Amino acid sequence: MDESPTDAQVACFEAGIKFGTLYHQFAGTPVSLESAASLERAIEESIENQPHCVDVTVEIRREELETELAESAADYTELTGRFLEVEIVVEYEGQEVVTRMEMEDGYPLMRVVSVRRSSEKE
Repeated sequence: MDESPTDAQVACFEAGIKFGTLYHQFAGTPVSLESAASLERAIEESIENQPHCVDVTVEIRREELETELAESAADYTELTGRFLEVEIVVEYEGQEVVTRMEMEDGYPLMRVVSVRRSSEKE
């Protein structure tokens, strides 16, 4: 017998779609110390346009970016996961999912942080 996904499962799926879009849409974008803030805002605003997305926070890791640029002849580099810390909040049918992407052991790991009923917010 087929079971329909729960609202929490759909909310998690929606969060995964947002991360897939964010990562693959913006990976390779030229970024410099001067453009980092505007790129953060552009990514946030772009992803927030998607259905069920209620909040996106993007931080380009300036220290990592600065290190990369110090070793380069150029004044910009390509945006990759190692420069990003991201939090995405999705709400679907009363379920809130908080997801994050952070560097872990040299890899930009995306994970579900919490799933709860929207009414349980602190």
